Amino acid sequence: MSAPHRADLSASISVFLIALPLSLGIALATGAPLQAGLVAAAVGGIVAGSLGGSHLQVSGPAAGLTVITAELIHEYGWRTTCAITALAGLTQLGLAALRVARSALVVSPAIVHGMLAGIGITIALAQLTIVLGGAAESSALENAARIPGLLADPHPAAIAVSLVSVAVLLLWPRLPGRGGARVRRAAPAALAAVAAATTLAWAADLDLPRVDLPAWSSHALPEMPDGPVLGLLAAVLTITLVASVESLLSAVAVDKLAAARHRAGGVRVPRADLDRELRGQGAANVVSGVLGGLPVTGVAVRSSANVAAGAVSRASTVLHGCWVLIATGLLVALLEVIPLAALAALVMVVGVQMVNITHIRSVTKHREVLVYGATAGGVTLLGVLEGVAIGVAVSVAVALHRLTHTRITHEVLPDGSHQVRVHGQLTFLAVPRLSRVLGGVPEAAAVTVELDGTFMDHAAYESLHDWRAAHAAQGAPVEITGRAGQRIGAPTAHDCRPWQPWHNHQCTAAVPDGGTAGAGPRSHDQLLGGVRNFQRTTAPLVRRELARLAQEGQRPGQLFLTCADSRLVTSMITSSGPGDLFTVRNVGNFVPPPGGGSTDDSVAAAIEYAVSVLRVSSITVCGHSGCGAMQALSTTDVSRRGAPSAQPGAPSPTAGPAAGTGGEGPLERWLRHGRPTLDRLARPPGAAPRIDARPATDALEVLCLTNVVQQLDHLAAHECVARRLAEGKLALRGMYFHVGEAQAYVLSGMDGQAPVFTAVRPDVGSGLLTG
Repeated sequence: MSAPHRADLSASISVFLIALPLSLGIALATGAPLQAGLVAAAVGGIVAGSLGGSHLQVSGPAAGLTVITAELIHEYGWRTTCAITALAGLTQLGLAALRVARSALVVSPAIVHGMLAGIGITIALAQLTIVLGGAAESSALENAARIPGLLADPHPAAIAVSLVSVAVLLLWPRLPGRGGARVRRAAPAALAAVAAATTLAWAADLDLPRVDLPAWSSHALPEMPDGPVLGLLAAVLTITLVASVESLLSAVAVDKLAAARHRAGGVRVPRADLDRELRGQGAANVVSGVLGGLPVTGVAVRSSANVAAGAVSRASTVLHGCWVLIATGLLVALLEVIPLAALAALVMVVGVQMVNITHIRSVTKHREVLVYGATAGGVTLLGVLEGVAIGVAVSVAVALHRLTHTRITHEVLPDGSHQVRVHGQLTFLAVPRLSRVLGGVPEAAAVTVELDGTFMDHAAYESLHDWRAAHAAQGAPVEITGRAGQRIGAPTAHDCRPWQPWHNHQCTAAVPDGGTAGAGPRSHDQLLGGVRNFQRTTAPLVRRELARLAQEGQRPGQLFLTCADSRLVTSMITSSGPGDLFTVRNVGNFVPPPGGGSTDDSVAAAIEYAVSVLRVSSITVCGHSGCGAMQALSTTDVSRRGAPSAQPGAPSPTAGPAAGTGGEGPLERWLRHGRPTLDRLARPPGAAPRIDARPATDALEVLCLTNVVQQLDHLAAHECVARRLAEGKLALRGMYFHVGEAQAYVLSGMDGQAPVFTAVRPDVGSGLLTG
C-alpha cells in the first residue's frame, strides 16, 4: 500500500468515528461479547481493505448479519459461531477462486431488499425491548409480544437515554448553515448520538447497564464445531451467501458513488474487482473468526461516508481499522461509560432504516412487491435462510404466473379497423383464448395484432400464422407487430432502426413512378417512402397520443430555436416526441432584436406566442458546426459588401431571384441579423466563447458559438421574455451541436468574460444560463 494521501487520513478518522459505536451496537444486538465487534471492525478495515478489490469500500460487522449471528450464538454458542465464521471465510475464498462473484449479483433485487427489510424489522424489535428497559429475546415474535408489557411498566432512565440518542441521530444531519456543516464534518451523527446519551447518563447519574469490555486475556476464541453436520453446513452457507451478496452489492454501489464524485470534479478511483473483493472478504472472515470476531462484510453506510469524506485509495479503509485497533487498547475506560440503551437505540434506528422506502418504490414499480413482502415476512417470522427460500419460491411462482397468465383484448378503433393486443407471454396455454378472440374479428375487417411480450412458443406461432393466412386470403389486411411496433412475420421483414431511413434503408424506399398521383417530375421520392413507412409502422403506435394532443391542444414546456440546416434533426438530438417542443427554425438560428427595423416578425411572433400563450419554461438557442450562414458571415460582412460566399461544396446562400442583379435578395437581407455576432467577435481577446473540454476546431466554430451567445442576448431584450425572466419563471439555454462528432454542448457558465460550453454526457446533467 502506498503512502496515505491527506484526504485518506481525514476520511479514515471520519469512518472510525462512525464504526466505533456501530461495532459495539451490532455486537450488543447479536449477543456476542462486545469486543467481538471491535475485532471485526479492525480486521475488516486492515485485512479486507488491504486484500479486497474495492478501493473505497469499508468492511466490518454489518447489521445485515445481526439476526443470523444471533441465531447461531443462541443455537451453538459463541465459540462455535466463531468457527462457523472462519469456515464461511474459507468458502468465500473457494468461490473467489472459481470467479463466481458476478454470479452473486443475479439474485433478484426484490429478494435482497426483502431480506434486508426483514432483518431490519427483527433488529428494530429486539433493540426496542432494550430501549424500553428489558432484555431482547431471540425471536421477533417474542420481542413483539413483550413490547406491550414493557410499555405498561416503563424504565424512565433507559427511555430517556434512548430518546436523546435517537433525537440526535435524526436531527444531526439537519443542522442548518455553514456552522452545522462544519459540526457534521467534525463529528458523525452516530458518534454525536452516543456521546450525547452518555453525557446525559453521566450528568444525571442514571443507573443503567453500561458497556463491559472483558480483559483481552479472557477473550473467547473459536472451538471446533459441535453439532449436526447438516445444521452446521447450512449455517456456513448462510453466512457465506448473505455476507458475499451484501459485500458485492455494496461494492457496486460504492463504484457508482465514486464515479458520480469523479464526474463532479473529484479524483478518479478504479472500479472494483469483484472476484478480488470476494477474496478479501473471505480472508477477513477467516481472520475475524480465528481471533474471536463477528462475521465481516462490506458495509454501505461506512463506505458511503468514506466516499463522501474524500477518500481516494484503500489507505483510508486500512487506517480506520488501525484506529479501531488502537482504540480497543487505549479507550477502554471511555467506552465502558457508554450506556447499553444508547447503543440499542442507535442500532434500532439502523434497523428501521433498512426498510428502505426507495427499495419499496422500486420493487412496486417492477411489480415484485409480493416477492419483497414474502421475503421480508419470512425473514422476520422464521429466519433469514427460511425467508430467502420463501422469497425464491415466490419469485419463481410470480415468473411462472407471468408466463402463463396472458391478457388478450380486442377493440374497434375509430377508423373502423380492429386491434387485438396480447399482454404477456404467448404460450400454448393462451392459444384457446387467442383463437376465441381472433375468431370474433369480422372476416373482411382490417386488423392489427400487437404482441406485448418477449416469448412465443411453437403452438402459439402456428395458431397465429394459420389465422393470419386464412384472414388475409379473404382480402383483409392483417398486420402483426411487436411491442415497439416492428412488423413480425412479414414477407419482407427486416430490422429497421430509427437511424436507418437516413441511409436510404428499404423501409423508406423511394416511391416508384406512378405511385402517387400528382407527384412531381422526380421518379424517386424518398420522402413519400418515409411517409408510407410512418403510416405502416409508426402511426398505429402514436395515433392515440396524437388524438389526445389534438383534443387537449399543445402544451410544450420548451421553445427550441435552431438552424434550418437539414443535418440538424431536433427530435433526434433531444429525444423528443409530439407535443414536447415548440420549434422555430431559420437560416442561422437568428433572433432579430426588438426595434431593429426588421420587416420579418415571424421569429418575434413565435417567441411571444411561446412565452405569453404557451407559457414555456425555457428557451433554447441551438447552433451547429459547419453552419452555412456563419460561413457567409466569416467571409463577407453582408451589411457592407456584396453577396456572401457559401461554404465549400454548398450552393450559394444568396442564390435567389435577386442574386447577381445588383439588388439585395431576401437571404442577404436576412443575414444582416448576423452583424451583431461579428461585432461581438471583434471584442478584445479572451471574451470569445469556448468549449471547456477541447480547443476550438477552427474560426468558424468560434463564430458559431459566439452567435449562440449573441442570440441569447437578443432573446432577453424581448419584452415578454424579460418579464418572465424577472419573475424567475423562464430560463434561457445556449446549445451547440457538433454534427461530425454527434456531440451536444450546453452553455454552462462564464470563465472571466468568456462563455464556456460543456459537453453533455449520457449520465450527467448540464447547467442552465438563466437571465
